Amino acid sequence: MTDSKDDLPPDNETMREVKRAKARKEAAEDKGGIGWKTAAGIGIGSAALAAALIYANKARKKDGEQD
Repeated sequence: MTDSKDDLPPDNETMREVKRAKARKEAAEDKGGIGWKTAAGIGIGSAALAAALIYANKARKKDGEQD
């Protein structure tokens, strides 16, 4: 029982999508994760953004109380 080109099912749209998905998965695994510097930068940036939003919201509430 050998698989030859004639025995394989025709290459249809579903099979092409499966092949593409496998190729993307393998490429993502080869690429590796983000570096620690990038992760630290994202964390610090997120914290700074959250702090700025909290500060702006507090300032807005104080201005509204004076009316």
